[in-house]
Amino acid sequence: QVQLVESGGGLVQAGGSVRLSCAASGRAFSTYVMGWFRQAPGKEREFVAAISGSSTNTNYADSIKGRFTISRDNGKNTAYLQLSSLKPEDTAVYYCAASRRYSRTSTAYDYWGQGSQVTVSS
Repeated sequence: QVQLVESGGGLVQAGGSVRLSCAASGRAFSTYVMGWFRQAPGKEREFVAAISGSSTNTNYADSIKGRFTISRDNGKNTAYLQLSSLKPEDTAVYYCAASRRYSRTSTAYDYWGQGSQVTVSS
């Protein structure tokens, strides 16, 4: 069992930056792929980024590539998503998730955080 607790987010101006954190409880954090997804009002949840257990592999959605960076610190049982050059269309609730599989698909993820609101003002 893994519990994920997110922090960070909030209101930020367009062009600004914010960092989301996802703290995991439970054992064997390094064996899980960590992913970030987001859901804007009236839209389906979409993949943002994923990182393998050893940080060897990362994967990003085309819409955020070059602006967002996923990372993790296995010593702290924490995953991060750095959001930069933010645009109003990045406004959404951001969720971290854990999976045993390296995937861009939300159904592959077994554990989810509570979500963190990021609002980008123009």
